[in-house]
Amino acid sequence: MTASPRVLIGHGTENDFVVLPDPDGTVWPEARLDAALVRRLCDRRAGLGGDGVLRLVRTAHVPDAPAVLGADLAACEWFMDHRNADGSFAEMCGNGIRLFLHALISEGLLDRAACIEGLLVGTRGGPRRVGAAEGGGYWVDMGPAREFGRGSADLDGHTFPGLAISMGNPHLAALTDVDVDGLDLTREPAFDAALFPEGVNVELINELEPGTHIRMRVHERGVGETRSCGTGACAAAYAALTHAGRTEGTVVVDVPGGRLSVQIDPRTTVLTGPAVLVAAGSLSQEWLGA
Repeated sequence: MTASPRVLIGHGTENDFVVLPDPDGTVWPEARLDAALVRRLCDRRAGLGGDGVLRLVRTAHVPDAPAVLGADLAACEWFMDHRNADGSFAEMCGNGIRLFLHALISEGLLDRAACIEGLLVGTRGGPRRVGAAEGGGYWVDMGPAREFGRGSADLDGHTFPGLAISMGNPHLAALTDVDVDGLDLTREPAFDAALFPEGVNVELINELEPGTHIRMRVHERGVGETRSCGTGACAAAYAALTHAGRTEGTVVVDVPGGRLSVQIDPRTTVLTGPAVLVAAGSLSQEWLGA
């Protein structure tokens, strides 16, 4: 364990994370990085602040990696150990995995030129291929969107019907004519717990151009409203295409934190967008010992 653990702060379209470099699994083993510490790190007043924590670690040092990666275990050198701000484990995050690759490159653990074609990264939602986009930014193959029913969310006196969609984590993507910018997402929308027994990310969507351009706000389970959600953008794009009667196409997704592009076909979903490192430093012993 280092005396002053190194930390990074970064974001993907303002979906922000505390990033913990730990390639050999010695600085932040799971026994140390417990839910209470994750909550402290993500506290925006008494900690560093973030929507979650990403640990940069080799797959060999993640105890549950064999169970979630199966036959792809050997192909994934790196594992995105992602925790929500409330300390819970998260399956997958499209913004987070772009930042994860950007941080690996910035830390000198990978070469950007070698990442153009992409590499498999382990997540608790399964392996995901992520790569450096030519001209900047990053892309990630999110796998196919899987619709598993219809549900609704209740918020601000409105009921928002939508599609239940899995992107490795559960989503309720609801298109609405209600201006999403005027909604209060400081509290969690009510939803059908039978359909979403482990909670759900709720996307509320306005169509700007049917099937090609949408605006979205999201309430993430275990976090609250975030400025962006990569898996949510994919679910929202799928819902917009479905509403337009299409099974494939590219959808521009505007979120409060910026703009993402989602390309969908029946086989998979590719999310493209920026990743930014804001700061690097170390945690003080005073804070760690408090």
